[in-house]
Amino acid sequence: MKSWNRALKGALLTSALAFAAAAQAQPAGTLTISSPQDPGSWDPIDTFLVNWSAVANNVFDGLVARTPELEIVPALATEWEISEDGLTYRFTLREGVTFHNGEPFDAEAVKFTFDRLLGEDGAAGPQQSNYNAIESVEIVDPLTVEMKLSRPDPVLLTKLSGYGAMIVPPAYIAEHGDEHFNTNPVGTGPFRMTAYAARDSVNLEPYEEFWGEAPKLESVVFRFITEPSTALAELQSGRVDMVIPPSVPIGSIPTIESASNLELVSVPGPTVYSLRFNTRDGITADPRVRRALVMAVDRATIIEAILAGQARPIASFQSEQTFGNDPSLEAIPFDPEGAKALLEEAGVEPGASVQIDIRGNDSTFNEVAQVVASYLAAVGVTANIQPYETNVLLNDIIPAGRTGAMWQQTWGAWTFDYDNTAYLMYHTGERWNPYGEDAELDALLESQRGMTDPAERERVLHEIAAYVAEQAIEMPLYNLNQIYAINTRVKNFVAPPDSRLRLTDVTVE
Repeated sequence: MKSWNRALKGALLTSALAFAAAAQAQPAGTLTISSPQDPGSWDPIDTFLVNWSAVANNVFDGLVARTPELEIVPALATEWEISEDGLTYRFTLREGVTFHNGEPFDAEAVKFTFDRLLGEDGAAGPQQSNYNAIESVEIVDPLTVEMKLSRPDPVLLTKLSGYGAMIVPPAYIAEHGDEHFNTNPVGTGPFRMTAYAARDSVNLEPYEEFWGEAPKLESVVFRFITEPSTALAELQSGRVDMVIPPSVPIGSIPTIESASNLELVSVPGPTVYSLRFNTRDGITADPRVRRALVMAVDRATIIEAILAGQARPIASFQSEQTFGNDPSLEAIPFDPEGAKALLEEAGVEPGASVQIDIRGNDSTFNEVAQVVASYLAAVGVTANIQPYETNVLLNDIIPAGRTGAMWQQTWGAWTFDYDNTAYLMYHTGERWNPYGEDAELDALLESQRGMTDPAERERVLHEIAAYVAEQAIEMPLYNLNQIYAINTRVKNFVAPPDSRLRLTDVTVE
């Protein structure tokens, strides 16, 4: 189980790359990026996808921004003050900023953005619960707003740097409507979207009136290439300059590193992988069965044999970088004999079957799922792997509670705070918790959100992680590095740990 035919796969990949037609590189000034997924909507309140942010972080701005070093810095707000009780945030806004349609940015735009996020429009999307501590946004003057909170939120500034908090243009949306905005987004960022072909590509060009340092690129093209081997063949041939996570299969790393025109960049990040359990139906409704299935899988061997040292084990669904991670929490151990005993105690007959739902275009996790299935077979459980198109799995299958017994959960954890993961994964009624309803866990999740004492809040987050582990709500697998494959003609690229690209300083030769 150490190699899983990696040598053969590497040889096939090398052949595929060599077979790709040797096209000329993109013209100087144009950066072409392969992204594995079209988010389907560019509206900030309508997404949770890392691949949305890889594009949209260049189109939109928040009141604040976060650097690749995870520092919160001014963006559309030049400064801010927080009241002693943590319930009022006063932001001074940047003067002279315009949206890509020429509409002025001001306090009205900020209020509109958050009224929309916290109103009926936002309730239909996945982001609202991240910002529900915000009670109102009040205009002090055209360049000053006050954000009133119902309770302190220790993660608020980080949240204001991404996703639902991206500032949107009131007049443009009023004129064209939400549906038009979904596919023709307008922000204040360094690039404006000039073309979008669903499931195919996005074109960006510099916004000449951008408030910050002008982009050095003449254009950026994101191509949506779902098949990793195709993305890498396009990279090798010069038709793509960069392949971003999670489209770089672990098995392709030697091929990339040996190519004279390619560079591999791997950075620790917050992305974690697990197999979540259907806790409502079938044999996995029994916590003994869930625990047994976790015990059946040797996750350390998976990391060694498949992930080539690019990952670390996890005991809860968070990385070592996350606030709330408890290094003393012990993972459920690999114990196949103990797993068999628990399954027998739970009345599970040998040959019982489970379905594992995965993202069909994630070739590395497909390998992982096959290994998990072999481990489960060793304790008498037959696992059938069901691949889905990613958007179907994330938007249709999981939220509707129509999964198999287990499903792939990949999470970017972009706030680097366990709250953003745990609340959305485990609180009753949340999108990623289609089966669970646990009043004790809900109370823990809610209690830490208003805590201003970091030590006390961290203690509760540790308690949440331990509770989830005890209930075996999921099979925590690993924390994977963010892996980028890049043509050497790309210069000044700093790989962000959370895949939120900002391409202002990038050049291509």
